[in-house]
Amino acid sequence: MNLLLRTRKLSTLLHPTIKNPNSPVFRTTPIPHRTLQEPKGQDLDYINVAHSHLLHSDWPKLDTLLPKLNPFRVKHILLKIQNDYSISLKFFKWVELKNPNLLTLETNCVIIHILTKNRKFVSAESVFNKIFKSCCDVSMHSKVFDSIVCCYRMCDSTPRVFDALFKTYAQMKQFRNAADTFSRMKGYGFLPTVESCNFYMSSLLSLNRAGAVVSFYKEMRRLRMMVNVFTVNMLINGYCQLGKLEDARQMFDEMPDMGFSLNVSSYNTLVAAYVNRGLLATGVKLKVEMEKNGVSANVITYNTLMNGFFKEGKLHDAYKVFHEMKVTNMAPNTVTYNTMISGYCKLGKTEKRTQILEEMLRNGVKADILTYNALLSGLCDLGKTRKAAYLVQELDKKKLVPNSSTFAALIRGQCVRKEP
Repeated sequence: MNLLLRTRKLSTLLHPTIKNPNSPVFRTTPIPHRTLQEPKGQDLDYINVAHSHLLHSDWPKLDTLLPKLNPFRVKHILLKIQNDYSISLKFFKWVELKNPNLLTLETNCVIIHILTKNRKFVSAESVFNKIFKSCCDVSMHSKVFDSIVCCYRMCDSTPRVFDALFKTYAQMKQFRNAADTFSRMKGYGFLPTVESCNFYMSSLLSLNRAGAVVSFYKEMRRLRMMVNVFTVNMLINGYCQLGKLEDARQMFDEMPDMGFSLNVSSYNTLVAAYVNRGLLATGVKLKVEMEKNGVSANVITYNTLMNGFFKEGKLHDAYKVFHEMKVTNMAPNTVTYNTMISGYCKLGKTEKRTQILEEMLRNGVKADILTYNALLSGLCDLGKTRKAAYLVQELDKKKLVPNSSTFAALIRGQCVRKEP
């Protein structure tokens, strides 16, 4: 019995992210021990001298050693000073500046281990980024993961090194590599942090990969991984992107039972989904519900409802929402004014459009290209191409770059003007 307990403790130490290593969900492989070739003779003397110079920050003397520096020595110097991440990083950058060819994949992985072990995740992710951006080898992903595994024990590392790799792929929107890293991590009993998982899900949503978000969330729950309110909000967002409003609402309703307080982002996601599906009345009811539950609507809530009313041609209701914002001291932003200007332009209300624009500028809210596109669209729809041309000239003064919508409006204006 004592032997069994010791075995379980050892397994937990080897795989600290796994809560129950005996669960049938997990079949993990221990990180292998690699034989490290120890420096001898001239290599050992060189490393000891370089180490002494580094401890004294004597960079001029270190410069004199540069001609005889090689990748083997770089690796062992890093390993010798790994308990001081600051010196390690300075030495790594010094080598990178003096002779980047001395930095092999293995030495890059050693510094990444040192940085993650000391919780310098941004610096570690920066090294990962450089590795991937400097190499077009399609097999580099597999090589990097294997090298991380190879150096893991010699650096006395932590599972956060794999988390940093997973997050880097999420940042780069390399979803296939991120998914493969997640799968291989599981093989060794490691799982990414909830923060990195949230970043991955957010990146997927930004490219409309809602199906992948739902699948990933289900895998997180299967593995009994920790989730937080942001994770669930993104799942709701994913269901909304897929048009599965019933699933989104069910998840929304389950949040309090999961121990999560519904926040304004949770409500805004559902409000936007209802409005986009033409269920404006339901969106309005949800806003009333959120305020009854003590969650204050923000500028995004108001902008969403205003846009919905304009789409349905309900100018009075849209303006009521706009007025309510100001009554509650909610400062309208550029998106708010753009929504109002665009809405009035589409409905041919030029006088109202001008009033809103003047108010926008008076309140010091900066107009952007979307503001000008809305104004141009309104003028061009009426065939007022001369006024539109004057407005285009203002873009240069404001240092705004025209986009496809700008040119589409101008072309449409020419077509309207030439109609009999």
